[in-house]
Amino acid sequence: VWRVALSECPHPHLHRASLLLPALEAALANFSAGAAGGVVQPVRTVLPVPRHGGYLGVMPAYSAADDALTTKLVTFYEHLKDSSVPSHQATVLLFDPSNGTLKAVLDGSVITAKRTAAVSAIATKLLMPAFSEVLCILGAGVQAYSHYDIFTELFTFKEVRIWNRTKERAVKFASSVGGPVRVCSSAQEAVTGADVIVTVTMATTPILFGDWVKPGAHINAVGASRPDWRELDDELMKNSVLFVDSRDAARTESGDVILSGAEIFAELGEVLKGTKPALPEKTTVFKSLGMAVEDTVAAKFVYDAWSAGN
Repeated sequence: VWRVALSECPHPHLHRASLLLPALEAALANFSAGAAGGVVQPVRTVLPVPRHGGYLGVMPAYSAADDALTTKLVTFYEHLKDSSVPSHQATVLLFDPSNGTLKAVLDGSVITAKRTAAVSAIATKLLMPAFSEVLCILGAGVQAYSHYDIFTELFTFKEVRIWNRTKERAVKFASSVGGPVRVCSSAQEAVTGADVIVTVTMATTPILFGDWVKPGAHINAVGASRPDWRELDDELMKNSVLFVDSRDAARTESGDVILSGAEIFAELGEVLKGTKPALPEKTTVFKSLGMAVEDTVAAKFVYDAWSAGN
């Protein structure tokens, strides 16, 4: 059994999450194709840890197209007293699907950050307005960095704005990334006039409101992964065209979807397959919960690259 971290991959360019896009697009389309797509994946099992206010998630998947079998174990803790500990920590186990042997243990936290941002980038490529100049990121944690990296690599924004509940973290973010970022003193200031908005917070009540959002903007809603947590208000959820990674997961796990009663228009995989239109001229929301098959193809990508270098 090999323990593989993304940082151990032999080629520096493998740190670019954009290299995952073709595999992730195929996986999303295969998932939305049903049984014919060859993706076997239940909705994740989430075990509460009530004494400490945390959760343990278990996310297994098999992809026939990749002949890859994995499970991810992920913990997420809403309010950590020790801020040096990440809110989300994860490990991916990669198995030999022919005999069930454990082949590798991978750093799931890096894989989660990279594949989540890559899927948001896929959604943005399909759904953002034709002329998008302003990117807004709400939140300044790990996902903010991974989204910034791939979005500035793939798209040309004239302005990037960031807001975080703790302004010091937003300032730190702005000073540590590669390009100019404007730190905003309120979420409303950051959002007003933005063409693409990314919400990557640990919010449990809405921090983004429909009357702030420019008509035709695209929102990637990445936080609020529990049925009673929210990032977006009812007005935004109900007056946007809603895309998800998985209908079943969104109806089970997403407080933004469940509590607003918003109608799901399409899975992202259906747009990639061409069975549903993208509608970039509308105000669109992509509710990202993250799927196990995304971890599967990302883990296989990392393992194959690592193996080739060893």
